[in-house]
Formats: sequence, structure tokens, C-alpha cells
Amino acid sequence: MVSLTLLSMPVLAFKYIDYVSRSRSSENISEEVSLNKQLAYRVDLFLSVHPYSKPLALLVATLLLIFLGGLALFGVKDDSLAECLWLSWTYVADSGNHTDSEKVGERLVSVSISFGGMLIFAMMLGLVSDAISEKFDSLRKGRSKVVEQNHTLILGWSDKLGSLLNQLAIANESLGGGIVVVMAERDKEEMELDIAKMEFNFKGTSVICRSGSPLILADLKKVSVSKARAIIILAEDGNADQSDARALRTVLSLTGVKEGLRGHIVVELSDLDNEVLVKLVGGDLVETVVAHDVIGRLMIQCARQPGLAQIWEDILGFENCEFYIKRWSQLDGMHFEDVLISYPDAIPCGIKVASLGGKIILNPDDSYVLQEGDEVLVIAEDDDTYAPAPLPTVKEASFIHIARTARKPQKILLCGWRRDIDDMLVVLDAFLAPGSELWMFNEVAEKEREQKLIDGGLDISRLVNITLVNREGNAVIRRHLESLPLQSFDSILILADESVEDSAIQADSRSLATLLLIRDIQAKRLPMVTHVQRGSFSQGSWIGEMQQASDKSVIISEILDPRTKNLLSMSKISDYVLSNELVSMALAMVAEDRQINDVLEELFAEEGNELQIRQADLYLREGEELSFYEVLLRARQRREVMIGYRLADAERAVINPPSKSKRQRWSVKDVFVVIAEKE
Repeated sequence: MVSLTLLSMPVLAFKYIDYVSRSRSSENISEEVSLNKQLAYRVDLFLSVHPYSKPLALLVATLLLIFLGGLALFGVKDDSLAECLWLSWTYVADSGNHTDSEKVGERLVSVSISFGGMLIFAMMLGLVSDAISEKFDSLRKGRSKVVEQNHTLILGWSDKLGSLLNQLAIANESLGGGIVVVMAERDKEEMELDIAKMEFNFKGTSVICRSGSPLILADLKKVSVSKARAIIILAEDGNADQSDARALRTVLSLTGVKEGLRGHIVVELSDLDNEVLVKLVGGDLVETVVAHDVIGRLMIQCARQPGLAQIWEDILGFENCEFYIKRWSQLDGMHFEDVLISYPDAIPCGIKVASLGGKIILNPDDSYVLQEGDEVLVIAEDDDTYAPAPLPTVKEASFIHIARTARKPQKILLCGWRRDIDDMLVVLDAFLAPGSELWMFNEVAEKEREQKLIDGGLDISRLVNITLVNREGNAVIRRHLESLPLQSFDSILILADESVEDSAIQADSRSLATLLLIRDIQAKRLPMVTHVQRGSFSQGSWIGEMQQASDKSVIISEILDPRTKNLLSMSKISDYVLSNELVSMALAMVAEDRQINDVLEELFAEEGNELQIRQADLYLREGEELSFYEVLLRARQRREVMIGYRLADAERAVINPPSKSKRQRWSVKDVFVVIAEKE
């Protein structure tokens, strides 16, 4: 009777409290929540707020079952309460222990306790299974923390990621591979699947994917952002202003990391106008690469100098030779003209001057003497493949008095409209000779163009070297293109039109259609030029490029998707293709060494030094036998740094040639690649 009374007391108490609450709710209409609902709410709140609530609830239920079962056994057995509690525990732990029960009451109680024990055991298995499933789900979805340091962190996902990972893998090959962590707002399994489909060798580099937002500090800590040696923020595909605004918020999040950042931040921007704001927020931590601006400037340089695209691909990519900066104390006190021939496996092209706060000077004077703390900027195959050696014996270079022909006015066609076309016009005006014509062919109404250019910050009256010729039309409609004198242009630039810029596939499809139409129209108007030398020289050969530049227009296509670029390269229907792959190369290079960004900015700018292609007759005579060092010293008399050459019958240029002291016979049809001041 005592056991039954104790067991029934909680039930009676609960019923009484519920009755009282209901009676009060009838008197007070505003309080309509019953005790059952309040109790259910409290239990739900407890289970959701406390992380260990489920195991704790299971423990309480087990102890309650043991206690109530012990009381019930105490009522039907003659044993002590302690013995009954122990017996109740054995029934809960092993449901087969009640088989020796003899009396009816004892059997009913023992069976009830055993059923409760089975329920407790089932609940325990469910909790363990859920915990294991949650852990595996967390690992699968990339919620676990990355325990790495000195890794490269990429925030975001875009079509440039494949090229970027490829360049980072090549850069880390000499170190036996590295660690690259990618965090984006995508499913981890999808990211890993897309990366697995990339057709290149990672060369020992491991790529770790995590799902998360770069705007959330907890997610940034999850990828060990404070221990990364470089952080790359990729621009989102789509609207440029929205992409740059998100990049700005990401930089703000990174500057808010309490532990601080070990590495620098490389931000890919879509609009040049937003660069100042990002640098203002990020300060000294930030290096910016404006993708649209880089492609635009490269297109202009390649339009002026056919063949320059391949040179840039070789220098920007880690597969061949690239820029490195290092200090060599044994060169202190040496003139730069002697430093030029001190590296058998590299070509010096600048000095990082310690006395000027680490400013990099490209193409310095021969008389500059290296001081303590100065570093040498070179072009080499890798950072561990070159070192200074004793000065070689080089025959004194005699100056050849051949004046370079003055720049001639050019006639250039721009197909399409870009949001930064005003910046391109400023660069073209700085690069082209006076009297040049720039034809603008797009779908923007002629009355609106001038206003758009003014809104972009361009004063047309300040253009001194170029004259604008406006033509309105659709670049994918043949009859519109046939109205243009396509055979008379020196260069044709096909831009990724602003109207379809948000979709890389649509923009590339439009550029490809324009390219095919222009080529077909040119072939019908200039049939002899179209087929001259096609059997003798490949599409990418140097002589073929020079013939195309002189005999007909050189076509330069802006391609957003690297896959389309590969397709065009294989089909050989375009002279030069500039794609986002070059932007990926620049991002990887700046991520590896942020100092290189200053070098690239000068080479891309309107003033200072740039890559140029020179005819061999500026330095030598037909059939003259000279070493590369001897030709290099002749170039120094013209204040140029010679970094490579391309023979008349060669497919590609040779940057940082081997055996620089070995003599060879040259032809005036050869060309040399130099770093020289802009004309």
C-alpha cells in the first residue's frame, strides 16, 4: 500500500495542478495556456538550449525508472528497499533477469521494469546513432575546423578558381606541394566534386573545402584565417557593383579578426572605381587586382604589339619564367650594368631600393650602385633555380646607329561596350600615335555614348591622339558589320559586351559569333591575304602573327570562360585570346609575393616601363654572330632590359634564355622582348 501510494502521488499531484490551472484560466481569460502546454514548452526549451540535455534526460529517466521500480518491488517482495533498488537496476540493465520471479505481483512489476529498460536502451541507441550521424554530417558538410598554418586561403567561388588552383599548384611544386583552403557558400561535396573534375595535376598540393560565409567571423576562424600566409578574395560572377560591395564587406570582416592576420589579402575587383575604397578599408594588408582593368589594358597592349599576348602568358604563369625578388649581399657595391650579367639563369630587370622605403625601380640606370638592404628583381624559372656567379667575359657592345621608326597613326575598331570603356579610351590615347582613329561599334545610341563617357569621368575634349568615330549596330548581325571597312583596320578588339556581361557563356557566345562573322567578311574582301602562308606557318607562329598585323587586322577577343579560350586556341580562328585565365595568373602571383603587384601595375599603366617587342635590326646586322649577353648590352645603350627573343622560324618566344654567353647567328627577321619606357 505504501508503494502504491508513493507511485500514485506524482500522478495525483499533476492532475490537481492541471485542474487548478484550468479553473484559474476560466476566471482569467488572458491566461489560456494549460499546464500541459507549459510543461511541454519548458521541456522543449530545455532540450533545444542545453547541448547535453538529451543524455541528461536519459539519465534522469533511467534513475526514475530504477527508483519507481524499486518502490514497486518493495511493495510486492519481502526484501529490503536497497535490495529492491538493486534488483530494479538489474531488470533495467538486462531484461532477462526477471525469469526467476515466482509470484504474480512480482512478475507484473518485473515485466514492467524490463519493458521500461528496453525503452531506455532503445533511446540510448537512438542518441548514440544521432550523435554519430551528426558528426559525420558535420564532416561531410565541411563544418569542422581546419588545423593548418601557412596555407593559402581562397574565399569565394568563380570560374577563375580552376586556373587559380592550377597556378598555385605549380608554384608550390618546388616545395613538394602546399595546402590550399577554399571556403564558399556552397555544399562541400559539390565543391570537391567540381575540383575533382579539373583536368590538371595538383603536383602534391592538397585542396581542402569548407562551407561557410566570409562575412561571418566564426566561419573565418573555422578555416584558420589568422594563420594563412595569403588570403585571396574572388569576385562573384554577375553584377560588378554587387560583387565589389561583397568584397568590401569581406575585407571588413577580415580586419575584424581579433587574432590578427599573418598574411596579406589579395582582392579581385570588378570595377576600377571601387579600388580606392577597398584600399582605404584594408590599408597595408590589401593588394588589389582589378580583373576588368587588367584584361582591358592587356588587350590594348596586344593590339599595339602583335605577339605580346604569349609573352604575358609566359611571364604571368608559373609554368615558365616569372618575377622574383631576393636580396644578395654579395652584390652590394656593384653597378646595375654588372648585375645584369651576374645571373647565368636569370635576368635582372629592377631593384627594390631600401633607402626609398622598399620602392621597386624597373629598368634603373646602369650607374646605380646596389646598397646594403637592396633586393634584385629578376625573371627566373623558380626562386631556387638562380644565384649570382662570377662576371663572365663579354665583348664590348658597339652601338648600332639605327633610328627606330616613329610611331604611325593606327586605325582601331572596338566592337562592344564595356562599363569601363572610358578608362580604355584614356589608355589608348596615351599609347597611340597622334592622328589615330578609334571606331566604336556597339548598340548604344550615339546620343547616349557621350553622356555615358562623361558620367564615367572622361572629358572627350582632352583626347589628343585619337579621334572617335561612332557607329551604331549589332556586332552579331552580318549586314551591320558589312557596313564597316573591316579590311582597313590595324586592330580589332572584340569586347565582352556589358549587356551580357553577367553571363560568361552568353558573353563568350556573342564574342565568338562576332569573331566568326568578321573573319568571314575579311576572307571575302581579302581572299589572297586570308590564305597567304597558312600552310607554312601555324596560327600562333611569330611570322604568321606579324603578317596578320601588317596585311590585315589583328583580332583580339575578350573571353570570360577559360574553356571557351581553349576551344578558340585549338580551332585557330582567333589571333589572340585574352581571358580571365590571365587574371587568375596575376592573382596567384600576387598571392605568392605581394611585392610583384607593384611591378605589374607599372607594366600595365600608361606611364613608366612596359613590355615591348623590338625588331632585331635595332641591335644587330644580318648574320651577325653574338651572344645573348652582347645583344643585351647593346639594348642597354638604348636604356632597355632585354628579357628574351623569338627567332623568325620559331613557334614561341624564349624568355630568360639559357646559355647566355654562347654565341649564335642572328637574323634581322628575329625579334627581341624588352622592358623599356613607354614612348
